[in-house]
Amino acid sequence: MKKNNDVLRKEVVEAIKWEPLLRSNEIDVTVQDGIVTLGGTVDNYTQKKEAEQAVKNIAGVTGVIDDIKVDLFFSAIKSDTEIKAAVSKALHENWAVPDHKIKVNVENGWVTLDGILHWHFQRKAADNAIRYLAGVRGVIDNIKIEAEIKDEMTKEVVEKALRLSWILDFDNIKVRVDGKTIYLSGIVDSLFQKEEAERIAWNTPGVWYVDNEIVVEFN
Repeated sequence: MKKNNDVLRKEVVEAIKWEPLLRSNEIDVTVQDGIVTLGGTVDNYTQKKEAEQAVKNIAGVTGVIDDIKVDLFFSAIKSDTEIKAAVSKALHENWAVPDHKIKVNVENGWVTLDGILHWHFQRKAADNAIRYLAGVRGVIDNIKIEAEIKDEMTKEVVEKALRLSWILDFDNIKVRVDGKTIYLSGIVDSLFQKEEAERIAWNTPGVWYVDNEIVVEFN
C-alpha cells in the first residue's frame, strides 16, 4: 500500500527539519503518488544536494524532482573565473579524479564538466569535490564513461555482485547485458535500493552505461 500523499509530505518535511544544514521554511514540498517535488530557494549548492539526499532515504518515496534554486548571499558570490580556479584545484587535489581528463567551464556560477573517464566512481568523486565550494549554483555533468577494460561483460558477473548486497532482494531484480550497457529492471522497496543496485552495476569492469529501469513500490 502506498503512503497517503499528505502522510508522506509530512515525513519529508520532518526529514528536512532534521538536517542541520537545512531550513525547512526555505524548501517547498509537494507529493504525488510517491514522487516528491522540491522547490524553493536555498543559500548554496550544498543545501540543495543535502535536501535531495534526505528525501531519497525516506520509505515510500519512489522518485525525486529537484527544482530547488540556489540564491547566494552577496558575500558568497564569486566570479566565474574564481569558481573555475577553485573547481580545478579541488579536482586536482582529489586522488580519485584524473583531472587532466576533465574540462571545466563556469557560467553564472553553474559548473559544467566534460570529458571521458574510465570509471563511474571517478565521475561521482568529481561531483562530490565541487559540492562544498563557495559560489557554485549548480553542476551540469556531461562526463562520459568509457572503460579501458576490453573484456566482454557477462550477466552472471553483475548478478553475482548484486547478490552480495544485504540491502537488495536479488530475486526481484532482473539483469540484461548488451555490449557495454547493463540494463536493470524489476521491483524494489525503496529509492535507496534502486540507487544501490545501480551503484553496484556501475562497478562492473568494462561497463560504459547503466540503464536503470527498476520500479520502486512501497509495501
